[in-house]
Amino acid sequence: MNYLALAYVAGGGALGSVGRYLLTNIINTIMGPGTFPYAIFIVNITGSFFMGLCVGFMAALAPERAKEMHLLFAVGVLGGYTTFSTFSLDAYMLIEQGLYMQAALYMLGSVLLSVAGLAGGLAIMRMAIQ
Repeated sequence: MNYLALAYVAGGGALGSVGRYLLTNIINTIMGPGTFPYAIFIVNITGSFFMGLCVGFMAALAPERAKEMHLLFAVGVLGGYTTFSTFSLDAYMLIEQGLYMQAALYMLGSVLLSVAGLAGGLAIMRMAIQ
């Protein structure tokens, strides 16, 4: 077990989670209550943007430190901030490789099956609680 790798992921994850919490509170205060989840919408978009910056930086400027940076920023900070950024990176990599059908299935399947999974888990818990 690589404890330094775990420390990178844990420390980054803590920073990302706190960042998401603070940003969603700020956005919800500004936007007020409503039916559209603006805060998480913005978190997902900014997380994906930051993932692009992170991957681009690692590839162009710091390839010798890419593993540590990936663990700290991509897995840790952005993983704590939003896993949507990793989803976006995976989808983009499929598109960049010309695997358009796999990319479409991955994107559509991830969104639809994740919502279905949540609905299924919620339904099971509601039945168990009754």
